[in-house]
Amino acid sequence: MDKLIAAWQATSNLELVSVVFGLAYVVLAARENSWCWPCAFIGTATAAILFWEGLLPMEAALNVYYLAMAIYGWWQWRGGTLDGNPAQSLKISSWRLQNHAACIAVVAILTIISGYLLSRYTQAVLPYLDSFTTWSAVITTWMVTRKILENWLYWLVINSASIYLYLEREFYLYAALFVIYLIIALYGYIQWRKQWRKHSIHA
Repeated sequence: MDKLIAAWQATSNLELVSVVFGLAYVVLAARENSWCWPCAFIGTATAAILFWEGLLPMEAALNVYYLAMAIYGWWQWRGGTLDGNPAQSLKISSWRLQNHAACIAVVAILTIISGYLLSRYTQAVLPYLDSFTTWSAVITTWMVTRKILENWLYWLVINSASIYLYLEREFYLYAALFVIYLIIALYGYIQWRKQWRKHSIHA
């Protein structure tokens, strides 16, 4: 208990802001609410600074990418229009096995390459795990912007790996956040699957 209290007291305001908006993003995304993307923009901007200072360059770079995806996701989820016309809004779809196999292969290759480069030329800690969570999240975030159903299953794996990564760097609030993310990812998959089945029946 004393360690938890000490960890909470050591939590920076920057980390707290990032966690609050990160949580808001995931909850709103699970509910297919396009306002998840403005929350994502704020959460990732603060996270990029936090991870750079924590010597996790791949995580920092990932959050810069998230900034761009927040803008793209907002545009896509609102039907590519400024007024957010519901009739043009993006519908949930499912990938074939070949798409998933290609994604996994690409992530594996990029993880090995960037993990090696980071371990050899930088002071990054846990370079291969940092690389894995980064490249996986790059692809999975794009899947979210396109409303690919299986993105939530990918997040279950990514979030589990991220929990260990954040505990190692003593980002305890982030680690706790990603435990919550695991639960929300399961909820998101169930909710999106219901909507996908409904769209499939009426298609």
